[in-house]
Amino acid sequence: MNDTLRRVAVGSQNPVKVAAVRAVIQQVWPQAEIVALAVPSGVSEMPADGDQGRQGARQRAEAARELADADLGVGLEGALDASAEGMYITNWVALVDREGTLGMGNGGWLPLPASVADELRAGAELGPIIDRLSGQAHSKQHQGAAGFFTRGIVARQTAFEIGVAFALAPFLRRSLYHPQ
Repeated sequence: MNDTLRRVAVGSQNPVKVAAVRAVIQQVWPQAEIVALAVPSGVSEMPADGDQGRQGARQRAEAARELADADLGVGLEGALDASAEGMYITNWVALVDREGTLGMGNGGWLPLPASVADELRAGAELGPIIDRLSGQAHSKQHQGAAGFFTRGIVARQTAFEIGVAFALAPFLRRSLYHPQ
């Protein structure tokens, strides 16, 4: 990838995800056209682990890049991650270029309260839980769980921006990640 990047396809029309991609990509390629497309992830609505989250992000990135004939595809996928310490929410970001180069990153792990984890294990979805707790409709298109639980310190967009930036590293330092 070089300075001639023209088109970036985002595999989502969620305004928070698109804004996160735009904020990061335009720091590197200010003239890039950002195209938002609804594409399937191929995984469950709320991926139950990191493997599903990474798979969903990658499939969204590949589908969006191909559909838009873009130079770069971006897929963003939230996921749960259960461990001995508790349940966490994370996000996975995949970037794929025309040559098939893959960059993968995430915006960190946010611990969930036990009561929320219990609802998720019982089959509830995180978005409606956060809507109920916050009193805000469609919270995943605004502050999301990250913004709610951190009282705005880390909004959902910020968490996705971190994931996009980390996934971009192999493209920014290609000679280190892909030596010839």
